[in-house]
Amino acid sequence: MRVVSLISGNGTNLQALINCQNKGLLGNAQLIGVISNVDNAFGLERASHAAIRTSTLPHTQFVDRLSFDLALIEVIREYDPDLIALSGFMRILTVDFVTYFANKLINIHPSLLPKYKGLHTHRRAIEAGERTSGATVHWVAEKLDSGSIIRQIKVPILPEDTEKTLKARVLKAEHKLYPAVVRDLSLEIS
Repeated sequence: MRVVSLISGNGTNLQALINCQNKGLLGNAQLIGVISNVDNAFGLERASHAAIRTSTLPHTQFVDRLSFDLALIEVIREYDPDLIALSGFMRILTVDFVTYFANKLINIHPSLLPKYKGLHTHRRAIEAGERTSGATVHWVAEKLDSGSIIRQIKVPILPEDTEKTLKARVLKAEHKLYPAVVRDLSLEIS
């Protein structure tokens, strides 16, 4: 299963995928490309160090969201992936993009969806008095963070937690969850 990862920043979930691939723990999945909408995203360096092909397509060079997404479709098509893993890709995708790649797009989100869609998930969970948070891998759908849930991992919210400490623990859980889901999807497809 050919996997392309879309990133916008540091790429820690991408690194988790790379680490598992290097250890032979991604099943039949292979990371074949990393695409970023930010020229200096550190995740591009992570990919380069792992000898994974990279591309950049700065969204700031486009007049609107649809123009960017149509150009991104063309860049992704060059890779011919079986799966597209959003790994901290900080763009809301258009219906055209999501429809074009239907059943090929997954995302990891730092909450137990359907709770806390969008941004500031950790702060919102703490402020709501939740006892548990976590992460969700889901299929990407037209509405933000509303696709079918593939798998979740729970992380307890401790009484002394701050947004920063909870974020760090959830991110650590994400690094286990995302590669496991990619591996399992690759085995299902094979």
